[in-house]
Amino acid sequence: MTIQKEIDRRKTFGIISHPDAGKTTLTEKLLLFGGAIQEAGAVKSNKIKKGATSDFMEIERQRGISVATSVLAFEYNGMKINILDTPGHKDFAEDTFRTLTAVDSVIVVIDVAKGVEEQTEKLVEVCRMRNIPMIVFINKLDREGKDAFELLDEIEQKLHLKVTPLSFPIGMGYDFKGIFNIWENNVNLFSGNSRKNIEETIEIEDIASHELEDLIGDKPANTLREELELVYEVYPDFDRKAYLDGTLQPVFFGSALNNFGVRELLDCFIDIAPKPRPKESDTRVVKPEEKDFSGFVFKIHANMDPKHRDRLAFVKIVSGTFERNTPYLHVRHGKKLKFSSPNAFFAEKKEIVDISYPGDIVGLHDTGNFKIGDTLTEGEEMQYKGIPSFSPEHFKYINNADPMKSKQLEKGIDQLMDEGVAQLFILELNGRKVIGTVGALQFEVIQYRLEHEYGAKCSYETLNVHKACWIDPKDPKSEEFADFKRVKSKFLAKDKRGQLVFFADSAFTLQMTQQKYPNIEFHFVSEFDKNKG
Repeated sequence: MTIQKEIDRRKTFGIISHPDAGKTTLTEKLLLFGGAIQEAGAVKSNKIKKGATSDFMEIERQRGISVATSVLAFEYNGMKINILDTPGHKDFAEDTFRTLTAVDSVIVVIDVAKGVEEQTEKLVEVCRMRNIPMIVFINKLDREGKDAFELLDEIEQKLHLKVTPLSFPIGMGYDFKGIFNIWENNVNLFSGNSRKNIEETIEIEDIASHELEDLIGDKPANTLREELELVYEVYPDFDRKAYLDGTLQPVFFGSALNNFGVRELLDCFIDIAPKPRPKESDTRVVKPEEKDFSGFVFKIHANMDPKHRDRLAFVKIVSGTFERNTPYLHVRHGKKLKFSSPNAFFAEKKEIVDISYPGDIVGLHDTGNFKIGDTLTEGEEMQYKGIPSFSPEHFKYINNADPMKSKQLEKGIDQLMDEGVAQLFILELNGRKVIGTVGALQFEVIQYRLEHEYGAKCSYETLNVHKACWIDPKDPKSEEFADFKRVKSKFLAKDKRGQLVFFADSAFTLQMTQQKYPNIEFHFVSEFDKNKG
């Protein structure tokens, strides 16, 4: 099969939502349709509650939240589909933002009862800024929730999207009868049995016919006709170009837990979703069909298998083919590396692959060569753009709680920071280590993982910092910069890459400092690709 055919049959997308909207459940059901799993983890019995397939870290199982982005792949109708299941919890937004650099499209999951929630707004904003094509899936229709039109209005107003429904619910909650599939022109009846793989689908040639009454009853049939008339009047027709440009968002309704409306979503998705797209580097735009391989690291995960102290760097392939045992240039280090066992993923299962194509995600075993944002090529000197590290909002001193295990603590902190779980700063004044995170829950995750994966114990002390800013003086040799360093010495630290960082204890302090030192720039985002080092 030619590289173009392989590119054409690939779809790589992320699933985003507020916590508890049913994102992980939807991921499971998509895998179920792809035959990738036999039974979904969300199926409950009296004695056991299986962990969801994509939540493979112990702390996720305990807390019931996804804290690490999982990579899952499956085949469906001749297509190779790569799903990146992202953490919904706001404390892990940074991981999700980085994952969005590796997807070609997105499915946004919204809870029918709660509607648009805060975390969804933030994530959709990132997708909108990047013009990522989005499909909206309104979930949990078997529960009482908001009216369908009210939800569509809310999505348009709060998320600033232009929507067009491609399916529509027949009733809701206790009265939920099923879905009218506008995309395929059929009715899907709801039995409420989550163990049935696929619900009964009945083709409807004309919704004015009495066939509809026979299926769902007189009153629901009349209501559906009225609502569909309104849908056709109010919302634009689906236009694939507008969807691919990020200016029109199709909407589907369903219940992921009951495996309902998921097949309709998946069938339409493989029809309309984009194949792997070009990506901008610091020198040019790179197209997938180019002959030479290139890709970038968007995630690093330590200890995916606690029995083996392994780190995996997740690489999104942008162009060309990635082949096993072939030397590729690690641009930042300026040296060639060979990979004897690149992995493809299915949740906890990994398999070694000989060749991967644009759109695919490969996991490379890493002994510490990689950082997030690193670029691999066949020799071209370029760096992919737009993988930021955000200014943390929570800061704590990290202390060693077991002096006998200081080596393990050092190694653990080092590896977890490379993963991008949090950021490490070392104070210039006394060398004390400070951990900065975007969300407070990360401190718990770090403590847990240090103990369970590295056998090291840590304790924290609160540090009063309002913002960490990366410092960029116009003239590093100026009197002004020397004065800044002297006056602010207690508040200066270096990040992991040796960049100077200023800790401001309040917004007022920051403002005054910026006024006093006009020739020093204070950055709140560190773009990885500014630094080759």
